[in-house]
Amino acid sequence: MKLTAKGRYAIMAMTDLAAHTAKEGAGSVVSLSEISDRQSISLSYLEQLFSKLRKAGLVESHRGHSGGYSIVGPADNISLDKIIAAVDEDIKLHGCTPELKQHCTGHTTQCMTHSLWDALEAHIEGFFSKVSVADVVDQKIGLMEAAE
Repeated sequence: MKLTAKGRYAIMAMTDLAAHTAKEGAGSVVSLSEISDRQSISLSYLEQLFSKLRKAGLVESHRGHSGGYSIVGPADNISLDKIIAAVDEDIKLHGCTPELKQHCTGHTTQCMTHSLWDALEAHIEGFFSKVSVADVVDQKIGLMEAAE
């Protein structure tokens, strides 16, 4: 699967931000250095991710001595697929490139398992669209799977 560290780290950072906000109260601001320390993610990498998250309207920045970031809106309104899209990630399980008219086999014909990988991609994307940051903070992921 082509969900790289960028997507995973963005979800980890947003979850950390939401958890801190839930603990400290709405309107609280979290510095990237705090998230970096807690999640063991490079500060410079977080700066790149949060720039994209801010442009996507998922977080807002606050300047000044006690500046940092806050989530825009409630964490239960932010699904994981929005975070992944904000940092330019794709869920890709095969190497097909339709724009080049070349498939994962390197030929113009699809492999026999192409539709399997497409279906799995759709399933993963659907799962990420149903799971919110609040669900991750509240550890409701296992409960969601059991309910389906």
